[in-house]
Amino acid sequence: MSTTTASSPEPEGSADGQAPRPARLIQNEATTEIPVHLLFRDDPDPEPVPVRPAVVGRRQGTGEQPRVRRPGPRPRRHPVPQVDPELVERPARVLPGTVGVLAGVCGAAGCAATSWWAGVLPPLALEALRLPAHAGAVLGPAQWAAYAGAGAAGLFGFGGLARGRTGRAWVLGLFGRYRGTVRRTGLMWVNPLLLRRRVDVRLRHWRSEPMPAADGSGVALKAVMLVVWRVRDTARAVLGVDDHEAYLRECVEAALARVAVEPPGVGRAPAEGASDVLTRLVAEEVAPVGLEVFSVQPVRVEYAPEVAAVMQRRRIAALDAQHRASVLTSVVDSVEDTVTRLTVRGLVELDDYERKALVKDLTVAFCAGRGEAGP
Repeated sequence: MSTTTASSPEPEGSADGQAPRPARLIQNEATTEIPVHLLFRDDPDPEPVPVRPAVVGRRQGTGEQPRVRRPGPRPRRHPVPQVDPELVERPARVLPGTVGVLAGVCGAAGCAATSWWAGVLPPLALEALRLPAHAGAVLGPAQWAAYAGAGAAGLFGFGGLARGRTGRAWVLGLFGRYRGTVRRTGLMWVNPLLLRRRVDVRLRHWRSEPMPAADGSGVALKAVMLVVWRVRDTARAVLGVDDHEAYLRECVEAALARVAVEPPGVGRAPAEGASDVLTRLVAEEVAPVGLEVFSVQPVRVEYAPEVAAVMQRRRIAALDAQHRASVLTSVVDSVEDTVTRLTVRGLVELDDYERKALVKDLTVAFCAGRGEAGP
């Protein structure tokens, strides 16, 4: 390989009378010749050579803009868990509470009437109810059938009574199948054969225990998280996962391991940015199981016990250096202002040596005064 460098423009003509060559427009440019055998190779399967993208700076005087390396692809998000699409909250069929009360009263009255009919009603009950004495017959199949019907009506009537409260719901199931959700309030009648699971659908605040975290540099931290959430879909929250509260806690801990949390004393803006990212991640992960997350924010961040002492010493050293820098700046400004006033007003005439001596004495005096006034 050979390299030629043009340092000056070529002459307009030559001595042998040939046509003059045009002058080069680009000066001080280095060119490199490439061997021919490298341009045409006979390799049947040339191996690809990985080439890293380079950033070419702008040439001076040409107006060419630098070619900046394009950012790589963003990291792929974790797959969102999927729940049975048919498992969606729907209202359950319930009746007013008066229906259950009437059925229970009718069942109790039927039992009393059957006992009077069979002649087994005690005399005190006859006197209290003011019923005539009835000899009746022995307890036969008809009487037992009447007892069974009246007892079943009473049990179903009184056993299905339920009281709904504000902020509470029931998830009903029968033989392992979802039968609906009850969000009504007041007295109502629910089929007593259905399995009821109470769910709290109010807006809730959950304050976690100290969880392991890390800042942008990988320093171990302990963070206490405050999560504002509620149950949006009771069917998925109860039947989609084993324990939706434990699932929320694990999702918060997993998101905290992926997001860098700033240590105390950094500022409010980084903390708000981390809170927004944590809220978005946790809300995406718990949405398929019927939970709605409004905010996830760290309320207390502190260094882990194994690094707390080291970071505390580093913090104290940084504050001390900052204090020393501020004191030195104040002293230098005071000395400069004093010397300038003395010389501008004509109070003293100083040469270079006297000026340096005065600056030295004033600096020592101001520093000593600052040291005595300090804590």
